[in-house]
Amino acid sequence: MSKRDYYEVLGISRDANEAAIKKAFKRLAMKHHPDRNQDNPEAEEKFKEAKEAYDILSDAQKRAAYDQYGHAGVDPSAGGGGFGGGGAGFSDIFGDVFGDIFGGGGGRNRSYRGSDLRYNLELSLEDAVAGTTVKIKIPTLVSCKSCHGSGARKGSQPTTCTTCGGTGQVRIQQGFFSVQQTCPHCHGQGKTISDPCHECHGQGRIEERKTLSVKVPAGVDNGDRIRLSGEGEAGENGGPPGDLYVQVHVKPHPIFERDGNNLLCQVPISVATAALGGELEVPTLNGRVKLKIPGETQTGRLFRLKGKGVKPVRGGMIGDLLCRVVVETPVKLTARQKELLREFEQSIHKDNRNHNPQGSSWMDGVKKFFEDMKL
Repeated sequence: MSKRDYYEVLGISRDANEAAIKKAFKRLAMKHHPDRNQDNPEAEEKFKEAKEAYDILSDAQKRAAYDQYGHAGVDPSAGGGGFGGGGAGFSDIFGDVFGDIFGGGGGRNRSYRGSDLRYNLELSLEDAVAGTTVKIKIPTLVSCKSCHGSGARKGSQPTTCTTCGGTGQVRIQQGFFSVQQTCPHCHGQGKTISDPCHECHGQGRIEERKTLSVKVPAGVDNGDRIRLSGEGEAGENGGPPGDLYVQVHVKPHPIFERDGNNLLCQVPISVATAALGGELEVPTLNGRVKLKIPGETQTGRLFRLKGKGVKPVRGGMIGDLLCRVVVETPVKLTARQKELLREFEQSIHKDNRNHNPQGSSWMDGVKKFFEDMKL
């Protein structure tokens, strides 16, 4: 057997960690395996060399002895218990290194965590802002009470799988290859049920609808999730249950629109109020408040009501209510009302004051536009 430096054999540095050692051996094993190099007698020697290096460097005690004393520290003839004495066989090494690829790593009566569940919860804007408690009903898998999750009829017990001997894994030998796979008989459980429970039919879990109380904190918004630990599906073979994630969806509101921590709303005002000013009531989520409209207010002007918005769910300053006024054109006018408007329009044109600054500015822009076109 070659006595090259083991680190050199695997092509790694002396401070390589366990993952790097395993990765290096996996690469060499796949490259030089005899079954893949049947016409190359040197391949088997290189494979055995890599296997020897891996066996020593993957064992903490053997690696320490090798680092201190070299090959003498792991030579079985020197009492070091090296590669030839007490080392793991190729099947064990192959299962350790390649088990994650070929389905290995299973164990006797392995337990599995239950699946997480999601519930879509629709809330009104008022409940999302103020917080609330709601009751929901969800379908889920729970541990069978009749068999206490074993899957076997009451009074009986699951038996050890005769195919895998209870390990949940079977090993298939193909020449020099040894591949570990999930047992096809017990599907990795390591046990079989000859007399299944009549309630769960041997599954150990049954579907049930349960009612849960969900506390919704104030300030939640679209897309926020509330986690209920342990309220998901029951685990298998005594495994822990999953979690329930409640996904929040806030329904559209007829008056308000949410923008982060602020609330937006449109407030229609009459032409007279916009021109002369006035005071009107506007709604908030906590009641009505007075909003003063100064004279000569133009449509689209934004008024801010401090602290009338949303308190963030994770803490911070309360947002504001932003009221955007919209000057509304009157409709269904009587003949007399139309006559008064014409008189009002004529009176505006008779004096020299600019009563329509935005309109005048717009007309000046239009005039310049057409003049530029002529150039």
